[in-house]
Amino acid sequence: MRSTTDSWRDEVLALIPALRAFGWSLSRNASDADDLVQETLIKAWTHRERFEPGTNLRAWLFTILRNTHYTTLARRRREVRDQDGKFAAALSSASTQQWTVEVRALWDVLMTLPDDYREALILVAAAGVSYEEAAEICGCAVGTIKSRVHRARARLVEILDADPGFESDAVKVVTGFKSTELQ
Repeated sequence: MRSTTDSWRDEVLALIPALRAFGWSLSRNASDADDLVQETLIKAWTHRERFEPGTNLRAWLFTILRNTHYTTLARRRREVRDQDGKFAAALSSASTQQWTVEVRALWDVLMTLPDDYREALILVAAAGVSYEEAAEICGCAVGTIKSRVHRARARLVEILDADPGFESDAVKVVTGFKSTELQ
């Protein structure tokens, strides 16, 4: 006696020519139609437990093929045709290694600041908290926060001036200015 899986497989195999014809009618390309049928068969086999025996297998498979086709079309619309590689060659992105090194070095310098200076500077310069909010968080006057931020920035620039090669975007973000602007 044949298993239900064998029977189901035979029914699916019998529908391959109809699936291929439907795939060709959607894609107008024999190769794309074959790809659609293959993808449909993979999805059908993977999700065969979802098929309810006694329902229309042909309609189920055609629905899978149709949905696969439209998903592929949507994906292709987002892709850029670049057979010769000219578009890809024009793309570039900045390396992140240098930024990581600079941030780590800046963090090491920040850790040399007194706690209250570091806290105020990180809240205002890095987190973007207003002076008033920072004062509330730290439990002190707004003027005290402004003073701590100024002193922390000045101390950072002083420390970093000892290392003339250390002028980076990370420093500019936290200090708010270049070290040469403080002199």
